[in-house]
Amino acid sequence: MNNPRQAVEVHAMGLTKVFGSGVRSIELFRDLDLVIRSGDRVAIVGASGAGKSTLLHILGTLEKPTGGKVLYGGQDVFLWDEKRLAKFRNHHIGFVFQFHYLLPEFDALENVMMPGLIAGRGKKDVEAQAVYLLDKLGLMDRLHHRIGEMSGGEQQRVAVARALLLRPKLFLADEPSGNLDTRTGRTLHELLVELNQELGLTMVIVTHNLELASMMHRTLRLVDGHLKEELGENAKSA
Repeated sequence: MNNPRQAVEVHAMGLTKVFGSGVRSIELFRDLDLVIRSGDRVAIVGASGAGKSTLLHILGTLEKPTGGKVLYGGQDVFLWDEKRLAKFRNHHIGFVFQFHYLLPEFDALENVMMPGLIAGRGKKDVEAQAVYLLDKLGLMDRLHHRIGEMSGGEQQRVAVARALLLRPKLFLADEPSGNLDTRTGRTLHELLVELNQELGLTMVIVTHNLELASMMHRTLRLVDGHLKEELGENAKSA
């Protein structure tokens, strides 16, 4: 347990998700187990409609499972009230969605600062951290450009910076390069691996992109409601 990469970050136990009821109910998965350890890069792949995004939302506490538990540090987070859960999510989990949900009325810097301001952090410190991240992501000359003035790749990097502002323990991304051209997407993929290596950032990424999946430590395929591990070239030996 002294090795931080071996510390359990997320432990999902017996997850079940059912939409609807009766004969019209749709079961995405049942009794699904998953352990994600600190520093892991994990890809979740599978056919459209298999439940990958729903699983990601449950891991990120955005959506509750029909049954089962999600443990962080041994605590079942879905037993908490909404206020405590929202605070936990804001401080410990960073999200990047396929559609980045940036606020068009604000510039890049303001968008990245938003989670810190919502969390009640001092504006000066939040701004300094936002500038640092945008600089690291190659956007120093775009700080005060509004979202509509930026390319798709630039907007996605702003979304990554926003997700990292509060130095989350867990980074979740849903098709982060799904709307990007091949070259921009590859640049983003390399950046995610770099962030994992430099910051020790634990990440779970839902993707159809096999190139991105091959860059992860582990690839899990969601099929028929079950996760199956696929061994790849980048699987960790330990």
